[in-house]
Amino acid sequence: MLIKNVDSQVIKKAQQNRALFFDVDGVLSNGSITYTEDDRELKSFNVKDGQILKYLKSSGIVIGAITGRSSKAVQRRCAELKLDFFEQGVADKWTVVQAKAHEYGLDYHEIAYLGDDLIDLRTISEVGLGVTPLDALEYIQSHADFISSKRGGDGVLREVGDLILDSQGKLEIILKEHLK
Repeated sequence: MLIKNVDSQVIKKAQQNRALFFDVDGVLSNGSITYTEDDRELKSFNVKDGQILKYLKSSGIVIGAITGRSSKAVQRRCAELKLDFFEQGVADKWTVVQAKAHEYGLDYHEIAYLGDDLIDLRTISEVGLGVTPLDALEYIQSHADFISSKRGGDGVLREVGDLILDSQGKLEIILKEHLK
């Protein structure tokens, strides 16, 4: 393993992942929302998160975002990332995860979910690998299998993507391809 200091149970769960679903605000972004005087919404996203998604997808991992809010900025970012699906304005994320598991032929233990708040709690608890960013509240983290070393908006999705690929023996192959 290239990634160090990860619990063996987390690695076993990540080895089984065929899907990575995630929240947006507090995960892809730091959770801040800035409104301009002309009512535009501004958000910042970490480019490192997007880099790993193409490797996950080429490895057969289903990638999807499920967010409680609706936002043009988030819609644009998710379109750029070429996700397998993007659902916004969702009040019950677990219901969406169940539907997507059925659609993609996934068992719940094959899904990793990355979220940071109460709306994500049931999903974090029910999937195979539940993950929170470092800055999620402790009572949310207490239900996760893995707590990232990264804060929301600071490359947390990249860390989880790397973990999945590394646990499945694919990250080292990707690195070797880039060293040629």
